[in-house]
Amino acid sequence: MNHFFLLVEPLQTKFINPSRLSHRHSLSATMFEGKLNLPEKACRAFPDRLGSLAAGFDIKDNRSGKSDSAFESGEELEILKPNGPGSAPESEDDYVEMMEEHFESRVRRNPKKYGSRLVSVKEVIAADDKRSDLEYELSQKEINLEKLQRIADTGLPDGGGLRATAWKQLLLGYLPSCRDLWEKELTENRQKYLKLKEELLLRPSEITRIKDEVSNYNDQNADNDVDGPLRRQEISQEDHPLSSGKASVWHQYFQHIEIAEQIDRDLQRTHPDMKFFSGDAAFSRKNREAMRNILLLFAKLNPVIRYVQGMNEVLAPMYYVFSTDPDEQNAENAEADSFSCFVRLLSDSVDHFCQQLDNSSGGILSTLSHLAELLKANDEELWRHLEYTNEIKPQFYAFRWITLLLTQEFNLQPILRIWDTLLSNPFGIQHMLLRVCCAMLLCMKNRLLSGDFVANLQLLQHYPDVNIEHLLQVARDLSPDTSSCSLSP
Repeated sequence: MNHFFLLVEPLQTKFINPSRLSHRHSLSATMFEGKLNLPEKACRAFPDRLGSLAAGFDIKDNRSGKSDSAFESGEELEILKPNGPGSAPESEDDYVEMMEEHFESRVRRNPKKYGSRLVSVKEVIAADDKRSDLEYELSQKEINLEKLQRIADTGLPDGGGLRATAWKQLLLGYLPSCRDLWEKELTENRQKYLKLKEELLLRPSEITRIKDEVSNYNDQNADNDVDGPLRRQEISQEDHPLSSGKASVWHQYFQHIEIAEQIDRDLQRTHPDMKFFSGDAAFSRKNREAMRNILLLFAKLNPVIRYVQGMNEVLAPMYYVFSTDPDEQNAENAEADSFSCFVRLLSDSVDHFCQQLDNSSGGILSTLSHLAELLKANDEELWRHLEYTNEIKPQFYAFRWITLLLTQEFNLQPILRIWDTLLSNPFGIQHMLLRVCCAMLLCMKNRLLSGDFVANLQLLQHYPDVNIEHLLQVARDLSPDTSSCSLSP
């Protein structure tokens, strides 16, 4: 840990140890275990065989070798020349203010070095306090979900696997709140996923080979002492590659080849700017293969919905968070955990992916109508301009926003921050998602009111970079009972 020195009086140096600004609670590996119980709606939409499976300030974890301080390694605070007697800070607030002013002056002199956004000492301390609060809550024997939701709503730390823990085991309902049950339930869920893979993702030739090995083994035991010609191996109708019967494993295999090819094409386009998903490196191919297994298995288990283009984008943030968990056991099981949580996540919006249910009360058209109503309640002027002057219906831009949970509107880091708030909403993901979508419109109000059909459609289909914290605050402040919303950052 680097030491920083602050000269506050002539010939007197005050030692500041940054480690005193934070206190970390260590979390045991038993934190990463648990179970997913699907809600009634999900049980209706998904097969019974699924069973219980079913960016602000970035903080780096010290275990990765990086400092979580706003000051870079090897740096020291500049010496502050006293203005005279009484210039030394008399309180903690005075000290923080002095540190903040001095740091910001260095940022203004070196904008390329520090970036355009000023990170204050107060922000560093607040972020560190949040991390400590989160670690404390997750270390409890019985997790208080309400407290966890309140912390997550303000954004989860990137380092240390805390986001993976909060998403996977609690906010998505993957595990019970009692930590004593996590290890057993998580082990069972991972084993169930492996069995599903063996049953549904093996090539028919592999299935036939396994059957042949078992059959040959049984024959050898039965005829161990009998000499004679080799017997011809019988191939059942179900095992024949040319069989058109619905029970044929080959027929089922060929049915899903087209889906698998579509998944492969989509995975190649998933965050192409990130080596984690894209490229020819071994770990990139491994990640795509794991995501392919999840999406193909989901399609096979849900023949009505199957795979819908864009599901890869919904899966990507979850798989990224789980597979970059510093806990090796959790990272190795990211595929199994991602599948379970992916099913859980889509259970909240499964009707949006089924075209036959578009006009139902839970279909996408009904959800888009709710968005229009929310916008009208909060800003009738903007709603009227889009609805009647521009004639831009929510279907033209918000269909993708809602079905893909905003994953194609922002880069990955902003997506993770937005999902912290979506997943922590006590009224459900869709409730907060509509508010965020409405806030996206309100934050672009001036540009939308001055734009024509073409300009506005282009704007909404290629949403610009915005202050995510401000966007989320606007979403929180929305009320169906008001006719206006303050948008001042």
